[in-house]
Amino acid sequence: MGSRQITEKSLAMLRSLPRLSLGNIRDNPGSRKNIKRGRGQHGGDKHGAGNKGSGQRQNYMRLGYETGNNPFYLRMPHEHYYKGHHHRRQYPPISLLEIQKLIDTNRLDITKPIDIASIVRSGLYNFFPDQKHFGIHLTDEGMDIFSAKVNIEVQWASEQVIAAIEKNGGVITTAYYDPHSLILLKNPKSFFQTGQAIPRRMIPPPDVIEYYTSAEMRGYLADPEKISEERLRLSQKYGYQLPILESDKNYNMLCERKDPRQIFYGLEPGWVINLRDKCILKPKDEELLQFYAS
Repeated sequence: MGSRQITEKSLAMLRSLPRLSLGNIRDNPGSRKNIKRGRGQHGGDKHGAGNKGSGQRQNYMRLGYETGNNPFYLRMPHEHYYKGHHHRRQYPPISLLEIQKLIDTNRLDITKPIDIASIVRSGLYNFFPDQKHFGIHLTDEGMDIFSAKVNIEVQWASEQVIAAIEKNGGVITTAYYDPHSLILLKNPKSFFQTGQAIPRRMIPPPDVIEYYTSAEMRGYLADPEKISEERLRLSQKYGYQLPILESDKNYNMLCERKDPRQIFYGLEPGWVINLRDKCILKPKDEELLQFYAS
């Protein structure tokens, strides 16, 4: 066979063979050895998972669990950094910047009082009462550009946030809601469909009663006269002219407050909301009126 025929045969063979790719590369036979032990060799019947226990069953313990011992973050005898951490109240934050965005995009109506129900209804804030969430923590991010005049009710706020709102002629109130009331505020429609009467809001527990009765923190249980004094003191501290609420055209809206036992604006405890007939059923029995009275 001539060299020309050999060349043509080789070229024909190359044309028929597949192209080299990652899919057709193979190791040489015998180049790799399986180092996995057999089922019964050298006591390998447990396959490296140990003898009984969660490791053998692939049921790994959670982070921080020390096989029944007192965890490290609870062992500190004097510091107690995390003592009672699973019982502490959480307040998911929302900033003044985000509130301003909601107002600018017409997701919040500043002609009406703003509470946690209206903020949740905007669709850009959520909280979970079953996870120890007790409402809104209004933070001071964006306080320099906040320009809306609002009547807002939150659950936690700092002095800087209060000053930023009152500087624009607005009003802020810090109010406590028990977990059951927060569930109603998060999804009022599902509660109204059950046909139950609106319950009373519970009073604050002893460890936060001081906060919600403080005029400095604008607590909803504070004396209104002391709140007026604190508004003036705060304006002098931060150096701004305090607007006069009495001369404002929205004075009635700015002064609107919920009763300490009230959950929804405009709806009293004991009322039953009938969504199908679009009517409100109010109690007339004296015992019921006395029970739901503030």
